Amino acid sequence: VQLQASGGGLVQPGGSLRLSCAASGSAFSIRAMGWYRQVPGKQRELVASESNGGSTNYANSVKGRFTISRDNAKNTVYLQMNSLKPEDTAVYYCNADVSGPHTSWKYVSYWGQGTQVTVSS
Repeated sequence: VQLQASGGGLVQPGGSLRLSCAASGSAFSIRAMGWYRQVPGKQRELVASESNGGSTNYANSVKGRFTISRDNAKNTVYLQMNSLKPEDTAVYYCNADVSGPHTSWKYVSYWGQGTQVTVSS
């Protein structure tokens, strides 16, 4: 299973970006999907996550500005980021809990390659 993230870039403060992450492979099942971010010298932190039942969880710093959504038919998770601030600058990683024959049908955490988001004027 591979996670392919896209949609990062440079945006001015107050602007918007939409990140996408698609899972590909064969014969797998996804439970939760989410987005994390990391800046140099700091630990990776949860930004938002969504269960396969639709329950969402957000970091306090992004509540009201970011929205996570999923298209289960496409095994894709999105992160709509509005009212971006310079402190949102980070590498954003998508994450998914995946099970399949390659994991003996136990859920394992998979990571995408990361996409850079830079908020600057």
